[in-house]
Amino acid sequence: MRNLLDFMVKGLAACAAAFQFLTRLPVPVTLQYDHAMFRRSVVFYPLVGAVLGLLLSLGGLLLQSFLPPAAAAALMLLLWVAMTGALHLDGLMDTADGILSHRSREQMLEIMKDSRVGAMGVVACVLLLLIKWTLLQQWLPLSGESVWLLPLATLWSRWFMVVAIARWPYARQGASGEGQGLGAFFRGLGWRHLFIHTVLGLLLSALLISGSGVSLLSLHGLGLIGASAGGALLVGWCLSAYFHRKLGGLTGDTYGALNEIAETALLLIIYTVL
Repeated sequence: MRNLLDFMVKGLAACAAAFQFLTRLPVPVTLQYDHAMFRRSVVFYPLVGAVLGLLLSLGGLLLQSFLPPAAAAALMLLLWVAMTGALHLDGLMDTADGILSHRSREQMLEIMKDSRVGAMGVVACVLLLLIKWTLLQQWLPLSGESVWLLPLATLWSRWFMVVAIARWPYARQGASGEGQGLGAFFRGLGWRHLFIHTVLGLLLSALLISGSGVSLLSLHGLGLIGASAGGALLVGWCLSAYFHRKLGGLTGDTYGALNEIAETALLLIIYTVL
């Protein structure tokens, strides 16, 4: 009984840690962060994505009732950025500054550590937000079906972040071999983490699709899951391989860039399957 209780407490703490790290949503608990906590928290990343997506959909429902699509989409995008504290956008900008500098691997990693944003980072951020804003307009007006399906984009983009953390090496290595930077806290993920977070992602997707009124076992329902998971895997894998070739691995910044680009791609992919 004590072991079960300890397991549940650790699970709840890991879930809270995932929300505290990935969002600015109020989670008023004090946690002791360490490598083990970070590793346990990743299995809840799909849940974080689903919650963010549902809040975004609810915001869209409210906004579209009294605003034209362009204005509603702009405010939805503002809500989206506010809920995450621009965490992943920051990673996108740092990654763009480093990768697009076309310097040596060591110089690119140093550029990515710089807190200042360069021209390539600004351009990448503006273009991505412009594309997201345009795609959100296509989703409007949200219907009873699309309200539940929009969160698939935020869910599966965060699902792939965990795949990237587990399957590609960490690029920053200190003299002692220990990773440096926040991304190093996630090192050591294994197949067990990937299995659990994938099962959770599939279960949450099934709930979202069922909530939309689409039959889960229909061709449309299976196509939505396949397009979401397959799209995240294809886009994320290609980008991860590219970043790995450039940097010799991935970093915390590239994880954020992967999420932002995968989210944007999934907005388009899922919309075409609707």
